[in-house]
Amino acid sequence: MITRIATAVVLIPIVLLLVLRAPLAVVGILAATLALLSIAEFLKLVEGYGVQPLRWATYVFVCLFFVLLVVSPTNQKPLLSTEVAGITFGFAAAIATFTFLSIALRRQPLNTAYPAAAASVFAFTYIALPLGSMVQLRQQWSGAFMLVYLLLVVWAGDIFAYFVGRSVGRHRMAPRVSPKKTWEGAVASFAASILAGTLWYHYALPISSFLLRAHLIEPRDGIFNLQPPPLWPIVVLSAVLNVAAQLGDLAESLLKRGAGAKDSGTILPGHGGMLDRIDALLFAAPVLWYYAAWRVMQ
Repeated sequence: MITRIATAVVLIPIVLLLVLRAPLAVVGILAATLALLSIAEFLKLVEGYGVQPLRWATYVFVCLFFVLLVVSPTNQKPLLSTEVAGITFGFAAAIATFTFLSIALRRQPLNTAYPAAAASVFAFTYIALPLGSMVQLRQQWSGAFMLVYLLLVVWAGDIFAYFVGRSVGRHRMAPRVSPKKTWEGAVASFAASILAGTLWYHYALPISSFLLRAHLIEPRDGIFNLQPPPLWPIVVLSAVLNVAAQLGDLAESLLKRGAGAKDSGTILPGHGGMLDRIDALLFAAPVLWYYAAWRVMQ
């Protein structure tokens, strides 16, 4: 547990600093790196299902996706607009199947072609697309503020689920998939996410003003309305994000359990692999991106 806490204490300030202050292109490079590391772990897991994945083809496809996301030829902005990003996400998801099946045509024996292509398509849509949505979210108005909100909601839920589940958890939530997860931890996670998200938006103006004075954000990245935003939508959104995050955690546990693995990797001391750390974000990030995109288009 000490190693787990120490790793979090070191990484959390670094992640927050990058989210708040790093140029958008750097955020894109960071997301691409996380995607490649996580996809490498995922492709290692699928070998436990007897699948030999298309490793290098997957890595190249993911890199090209993030290059397209970061270097937009349509305007002078470093990232795609919300509307173009949505089209890009949809096109990339559609073309992934065609691309990987075409590459798998050379596989021998033939019955290995479809599983290999399917693993690559799943890796892209499961990992790269959600991380890409976080990059584009950073570009939107108040994007840095929203990204920190997403991280706080997910982290608060994860922390309370872990400690409450370990201390008072008695009723197993999904014993076949994740034996240590309990309903007590899940309820604590749900409440903590709502509380963290609501407080973050309730104090949006003073928080944004502090971050601006500390030169951690630009004016477009904060919320400076004299009236705080209505909280009921934030309460509902925080609740939905928590449910998505918990499902993301369980989904990754299902993948590991089926592959006979305890962790996706060992890159983070006390936390396992990179995929173990971002599994909840992979389900929650697209939810927040869609909400933010819908809000922009209103």
